Amino acid sequence: MNLVIVESPAKAKTINKYLGKDFTVLASYGHIRDLPSKNGSVDPDNQFKMIWEIDSFSKKYLKEITDVAKESDKIILATDPDREGEAIAWHVKEFLDEKKLLKGKKIERVVFNEITKKAVTNGIENPREIEDHLVDAYMARRALDYLVGFNISPILWTKLPGSKSAGRVQSVAL
Repeated sequence: MNLVIVESPAKAKTINKYLGKDFTVLASYGHIRDLPSKNGSVDPDNQFKMIWEIDSFSKKYLKEITDVAKESDKIILATDPDREGEAIAWHVKEFLDEKKLLKGKKIERVVFNEITKKAVTNGIENPREIEDHLVDAYMARRALDYLVGFNISPILWTKLPGSKSAGRVQSVAL
């Protein structure tokens, strides 16, 4: 059996119809891990090492993914073809690797720009590796959000009551 992991449950349902009985398509429901808001989640003094935490919302969906992954011969990461999708694929792969579920399994990264039978089939027939430069771009963005936003947000809250947070974009204006 082949496990296909996509971001959204609506996509999973449609793609499952296209691929047939040899495939199980499950959704990650977006990002599965994030940086905890505590100090030290990004360590600039240790090559910007990041500590990731499973999102409480994701635990339920990850249980289903891990259960199916145990029985699968191949795991296909079919998240969106953008920086965030690449990062989600990377996080899912890292999570499954930490759970020791990848040994002896073929791992593939596939992308498609539309949810049509032709595009999905073409994506499945043309797998590739996770693109490290997109994952690195995501990591840099998250590190900046964390390091800059977490330090500037308290200042923003005192000057502009009701403000939620400041990130890499708002910090320049601030």
